[in-house]
Amino acid sequence: MIPEDDWLPISALQHLLFCPRQCALIHVEQAWAENALTAQGRQLHDRAHESGPESRGDLRIVRGLRLHSRSMGLTGQADVVELHAADDGTPPGQRACLPAIDGVWSVVPVEYKRGQPKENDCDRVQLCAQAMCLEEMVGASIPRGALYYGQPRRREGVDLDEPLRELVRDTARRLHELVRSGIVPPAEPSAKCVSCSLAEQCMPKSAGQGRSARNYLKRQIEVAIKSPSPEDAP
Repeated sequence: MIPEDDWLPISALQHLLFCPRQCALIHVEQAWAENALTAQGRQLHDRAHESGPESRGDLRIVRGLRLHSRSMGLTGQADVVELHAADDGTPPGQRACLPAIDGVWSVVPVEYKRGQPKENDCDRVQLCAQAMCLEEMVGASIPRGALYYGQPRRREGVDLDEPLRELVRDTARRLHELVRSGIVPPAEPSAKCVSCSLAEQCMPKSAGQGRSARNYLKRQIEVAIKSPSPEDAP
């Protein structure tokens, strides 16, 4: 179990898979900047959280639920957690009894995202991590979740299978190692740098592989040594 003081945000998993340097700038250097894309994402999350709990027949909807995992050392907040009334077809291991809500439920986390579905696993890892936190909290397995994308305005179901769960556990381990190291990795410039809100802090073109502050200072010293001093000028 990881001590509570060392818990890290679930959202940092998505940052790490998107770009290790961005992740370190945010969670090691505490750097942050907002652009139009991050503002849109924040507004989408705010709208998902602003309504209170809902009841629709056999469905209960909880918003902004705080989550944590002691085993992975993660904490965060779910946009939406759907509670579906368990029936005869609900496997026993998926039946959750919640302290504040009467009944027996199957649990489905829903994460809201700006833009369109991605080809990589960033969003699916974040959703699966939320589910794994919920499983520790409610003592029931959660085999499926959903991602809601703002661009097409539709929901995409996600199977929370074992390969995805192992990726979550591995990414969580890497995240803790990165933060403990206190080291910001060198930049690896790519097309995604264009949309990154931390581009000015990151300076991807000047802070890439082999472009360290030590090497920069070394080059400056070499230039100064080779350059004639004013006293030597004719």
